[in-house]
Amino acid sequence: MPKPNVSKTYKVPKRPFESARLDQELKLAGEYGLRNKREIYRVGLTLSKIRRAARDLLTRPEKDARRLFEGNALIRRLIRVGVLDESKAKLDYVLGLKIEDFLERRLQTQVFKLGLARSIHHARVLIRQRHIRVGKQIVNIPSFMVRLDSQKHIDFALTSPYGGGRAGRVKRKSLKAAENKDAGGEEDEE
Repeated sequence: MPKPNVSKTYKVPKRPFESARLDQELKLAGEYGLRNKREIYRVGLTLSKIRRAARDLLTRPEKDARRLFEGNALIRRLIRVGVLDESKAKLDYVLGLKIEDFLERRLQTQVFKLGLARSIHHARVLIRQRHIRVGKQIVNIPSFMVRLDSQKHIDFALTSPYGGGRAGRVKRKSLKAAENKDAGGEEDEE
């Protein structure tokens, strides 16, 4: 039987009660509608791995085959996700990336920025309740990283009441009650 993957997806800070960091995390969690600090730590670990790879590649000579191959692959991947700008396609700029750059590319943030939701928290609820699709696929993960080419395909799901699907349970119930009231009102007049 193969070993299960037990590698952690987040890394907690060494100093748990640093007030400046706590304030910054709280601000980020509020601005991007995050559920808990672990979502920030998860992005932080991803960013640190990317920056570590970039630092390792920058120590190699300019014309080194590995630096050219892996460096271009790393930059291309970051540009495709939309974290890095195409005009900044150099390893030096990878070191300048911040957590906010990754949080901007989350589906939750994109749904709010496109105006499909009233607030960042409403965006999270819409995604979890399967009202949002990317292309033809319904996505119910708020932390889904939206690629640049997928960004224009974010819309309401076809099965969602917001996207022209069947009305919700409460709406159907109230419509049925209104119909019964109208039908009952006509019988009373006769």
